[in-house]
Amino acid sequence: MAPTLLLLSLAAICATVTPAKVCGRPRISDGVDVSSLKRVFEIGEDVTLSCEQGYLPSTATPPRITCTATGEWTPANLACSPKMCPIPRPLQPFAKGRVEAPFKSVLNFSCDDGYVMIGANESKCLHDGTWSNPPPLCKGVNCPLPKPPREGRIVHDKPVAGTATIYGQGWTYECNPPKAPTYERGSCMADGSATEPPVCRDVSCPIPTNVPNGVITFAVMRQHGYKEKVKYSCNEHYTLEGEAEIQCQNTGNWSSKPVCRAPCTVGIKRGRIFYNGRKLWIEDLKPNRVLHKEIVVFYCKNKAEKCGYTVASTCNDGNLPIPDCFEEPGRIEYNLKSKNLASEIRMCAAPPTASPTSPPRPA
Repeated sequence: MAPTLLLLSLAAICATVTPAKVCGRPRISDGVDVSSLKRVFEIGEDVTLSCEQGYLPSTATPPRITCTATGEWTPANLACSPKMCPIPRPLQPFAKGRVEAPFKSVLNFSCDDGYVMIGANESKCLHDGTWSNPPPLCKGVNCPLPKPPREGRIVHDKPVAGTATIYGQGWTYECNPPKAPTYERGSCMADGSATEPPVCRDVSCPIPTNVPNGVITFAVMRQHGYKEKVKYSCNEHYTLEGEAEIQCQNTGNWSSKPVCRAPCTVGIKRGRIFYNGRKLWIEDLKPNRVLHKEIVVFYCKNKAEKCGYTVASTCNDGNLPIPDCFEEPGRIEYNLKSKNLASEIRMCAAPPTASPTSPPRPA
């Protein structure tokens, strides 16, 4: 019996040292102030919750929670949302349209090349809904006024005053005739330096040559000096593309010559077209010729819907593609059944649904 009594005594001793239930630190949401919370709380102990500085409570009255006999806390009906700082209107496009930023947000600022920052390069959203720093200013880099070439002068794009100019402003270098500058343009650069002046030298361009299907209308057939000009025109019915007048450049080359683009023939024998605001039978197009870049409209038939629709084609330097859907009628159909042609029947409400087809066939 002695061993049994000993075991019972030990059990009683163990029961007397079992600790009472307590509550640990309550689980709380972001923004709740934890500075006054202990690690362990007694049963029945109350805690008043509040939000950290920079956060707004979801309730007008600070809620209290209680440590219950089960070691659990009563519900904490408190949410803390960060205060918002209004984003300055000029910066909103860079913030992807947002007009506010939450507490602790940081705005980082930078300036484009050629500009220096005046002010702080970042700003933080503070607990009171204001920014720590205003947006900085980006001021253009200053450059000293440029030096003219030894045998020439400078013509500024905009009037200048004082002894400096700002980033991005430009100018043109000119030499005393008949000399030409090695380069014509200068500017105030991002590093605060101005373009060095060019050298003035003698320049000539070779005797100008004709263009295909065109002529020189105003020129003396000799070498030409810097900035001298030559003018071109095209043969009858050809269209001039580019500048009619070319100029001798500082490189000793002419500026780009124009091109004379050829007219087109409408390559059908029977049918009707729409051209220059008129609906014409092809035999009434006299002469059969349309100019470069002019548009000719052809008529196609939607056989399933029994209606007609139009397809436009553009003359491109002598080539006028015929739409793949156009079907030239035979002699009998054209002469005796013309009322059934695509151009004469009712027009479709909409062109047929696009589908993979072969490209317009050439004229």
